[in-house]
Amino acid sequence: MQIAIVVYDRFTALDAVGPYEILSRLPGAETVFVAERSGPVRTDTGFLAVTADKALDEAPCPDVLVVSGGPGTVGQTENPALLNWLRAADATSTWTTSVCSGSLLLAAAGLLCDRRATSHWAVLDLLKEFGAEPTGDRVVTDGKYVTAAGVSAGLDMALTLVGRIAGDEHAQAVQLWTEYDPRPPYDAGAPHKAPAHLVEELRTGGRFSLT
Repeated sequence: MQIAIVVYDRFTALDAVGPYEILSRLPGAETVFVAERSGPVRTDTGFLAVTADKALDEAPCPDVLVVSGGPGTVGQTENPALLNWLRAADATSTWTTSVCSGSLLLAAAGLLCDRRATSHWAVLDLLKEFGAEPTGDRVVTDGKYVTAAGVSAGLDMALTLVGRIAGDEHAQAVQLWTEYDPRPPYDAGAPHKAPAHLVEELRTGGRFSLT
């Protein structure tokens, strides 16, 4: 089973590394990072680079496709090389998934038309522009398409997928091994929970931005 995790300039590190940590525990899995060109790809902070093992055309038929998100997403929605590869890879994939704003790339490729999907809350409504049906759920499964909300939700998406592929007990073992037992010190992880001024600041790009 080949799992291809798509990265590009200014992706968010946890969007890719979180699912990698979970999905790489699948029996017999070959997990590769892929990009338009092989080599180092910088994250959105500019301080960290992930090495793309293969160029897109070197991984034409992954069994599981994972598309990361981040501030670089919007610029990629008009990248024909990436969008064409997503369409071709999806044609033979068993599972096509995304984390955060990565769902915008699946939608821009025409893969989520009339399907329920989620994304980071700051860009969720943009899914409508590509014909998808946005939902605020943390993980959404619609057929073979599994989309996750922002950043950390990629861990939940990956664990959900492990359960679907290898069974509940294996997924529980992966959860235990990675000690994924979140108990955050703050309860501000969603717009309806966070202070209103922080929601507005982040929505307008005052501190972070996905556009």
